[in-house]
Amino acid sequence: MKYRHINSLSSEFPVKKMCRLFAVERSAYYSWLRRGESKRSIEDRAILEEIIDIRKDERKLSYGAPRMQVELKNRNRICGKNRIARIMKKANIMARTKKKWKATTNSVHHYPVAANLLEQNFLTDRPDRIWTSDITYIWTEEGWLYLCIVLDLFSRKVVGWCMSEFLKKEIVLSAINQAVVRRQPVKDVIFHSDRGVQYACKETVDLLKGLKFTQSMSRKGNCYDNAVTESFFHTLKTELTFWRKYKTRAEARQDIFNYIETFYNRERRHSKLDYISPADYENNWLKNVA
Repeated sequence: MKYRHINSLSSEFPVKKMCRLFAVERSAYYSWLRRGESKRSIEDRAILEEIIDIRKDERKLSYGAPRMQVELKNRNRICGKNRIARIMKKANIMARTKKKWKATTNSVHHYPVAANLLEQNFLTDRPDRIWTSDITYIWTEEGWLYLCIVLDLFSRKVVGWCMSEFLKKEIVLSAINQAVVRRQPVKDVIFHSDRGVQYACKETVDLLKGLKFTQSMSRKGNCYDNAVTESFFHTLKTELTFWRKYKTRAEARQDIFNYIETFYNRERRHSKLDYISPADYENNWLKNVA
């Protein structure tokens, strides 16, 4: 019989009864079986294989449909964000999400604080006009490792950073000095941070004055006033440190160094930069200026 193999597979639930249940003509059911897998289904399977391959880089496990779309485009596979989202959802693939962490800011001190010059306006038209800074922590089996970064608001690039086992002013001073050596900025850079004692202390204030920088500080207890830097820490922890168990601070230092210098600044696709990396964004700007 022509459909003997089909009927044998449907012995427990006859085709006639099944078609009646779902209001489908038996001829249509048999026609569907003869057609086999559709072209779109084959394409979806190929897209899923590409997504799985991209996610082998664990730093990209937080990529949702928008960033995946750009990654796939670079592999010459063009498809819409909604389709990618549907494929990922069907395969139970979810982007890594953030976890909460404790604050490192100690704003209880006797030092004066600077005015908030940004007022949550994080836009600037060129590099090295506004720098933001903050401190976070990473746990290792040896104890806490603290990370201070200096970030350029124009390109969201980390231009300076320092890691230390101590949460003291030196971590901020070192990060600023590294950024200055790397970027050689002109005067009148706005340097924005929270009101932490490491930023308000005399040594940091004197360093910024000597560089002809203008200091700016967030309002007390308002993380949104430094949202861009907070967002970087969220990204770092979501894509890297939350999923690591560091035995030593040295191991954490190396991992974070590689993330910042190799991946984040040069490769990671930033949603605010049309899904290109901070380094590429700056290079494109320099080409347009030239």
